[in-house]
Amino acid sequence: MSGIPEVSTVGPSGAVYRGMNREALTEAYNNSGAVVDSPQWLERWRQRSEALRISHGTRLNMAYGSGDRQKIDYFACGVPNAPLFVFLHGGYWQRNSRDMFSFVAEGPMANGFDVAIVGYTLAPEASLQQILDECAWAIDFLLDRAQTLKLDFNPAQLIVGGWSAGGHLAAALLAGEHRLKGALAISGIFDLEPISLCALNDKLGLSKDDAMRLSPLHRIEASQPALCLVFGADELPELKRQSTDYAQAALGAGAQLKLESITGCNHFSILDELYRADGRLVQCLKALTGN
Repeated sequence: MSGIPEVSTVGPSGAVYRGMNREALTEAYNNSGAVVDSPQWLERWRQRSEALRISHGTRLNMAYGSGDRQKIDYFACGVPNAPLFVFLHGGYWQRNSRDMFSFVAEGPMANGFDVAIVGYTLAPEASLQQILDECAWAIDFLLDRAQTLKLDFNPAQLIVGGWSAGGHLAAALLAGEHRLKGALAISGIFDLEPISLCALNDKLGLSKDDAMRLSPLHRIEASQPALCLVFGADELPELKRQSTDYAQAALGAGAQLKLESITGCNHFSILDELYRADGRLVQCLKALTGN
């Protein structure tokens, strides 16, 4: 695909980003407001997740740190030496929890993946740097203690992924010293500048330097593991632009990347493509392992 979606603008008075004032910029990232049935999607996720945790929760609430949210839920597919998909949840780094996202393990498990859903401390209790560090600790915990925990996955086939804010975290981890096969970033945020200029920053407290330093857009390395970047065709223009801008920069830097827009999906319905065994996101996940 080519081209960058146009962004609606307001007049120049009070503009802080791409012609938008603070209020318009906040609305440009209001995914819940843009999807009228978003509360129904969240309730559906909770119900699906509760059912999976009862039927297939292999190891729930594994603590990788001392914090209340520093826990991992692990779902094993039953295949020896399976690839591992580590999922980081969304919520603009300041809401939601790992347990409501257990349902995303359904599709990968049906295709021979073990799945680990990672929790992390939310803002404002934690800075964005701490949140990113916690996600890195969780991955190290899984890799370094797999034998002790009797987790039978292939450490050379670990894919980190995430949705929305979790997509940011997954992409940011690619530039670290982590032993990753690849990453799947779903409807992610890759440039934090607009986030730092709107109401979402009230709890995050990002400075201008923080926004630059923690943006995957500015952390691209040619040698980083392969990244599959996916968003819904029916998402907000700013969310689409985030992905297309990152893809353009990454490909220009020589990084391995595939960009895809899924027709008929919005910011919430896109996760059905991970829930369903034949979903497009599951196919992207398989491609990252070479299958």
